[in-house]
Amino acid sequence: METASCCFASGIILKHLKEFIIVVLCKEKKKNYSLLNSYRLITLKNMLVKVLKKYVANIMSKAAEEYKLLLWN
Repeated sequence: METASCCFASGIILKHLKEFIIVVLCKEKKKNYSLLNSYRLITLKNMLVKVLKKYVANIMSKAAEEYKLLLWN
C-alpha cells in the first residue's frame, strides 16, 4: 500500500506534516521597524502535505465523477 494510503487508512497524520516554517521579511521604506505592520510573514508549507492534499483531491474528484455526485449546469 502506498505511504499516503497507509496514512489515511490508519488515520495517522504524522506530526512533522503539521509543521511549517515562517520567514519574517522587513517591508521596505518603513519609518518604524518596532511596529508589527513593518514586517511581512511568509509561510513555507511542507511539500509532502501539498502532495497529500493533491492526492486526496484527485481521489475525491474521481469518486464524484464515478458516482455522479456533482450536478453540472
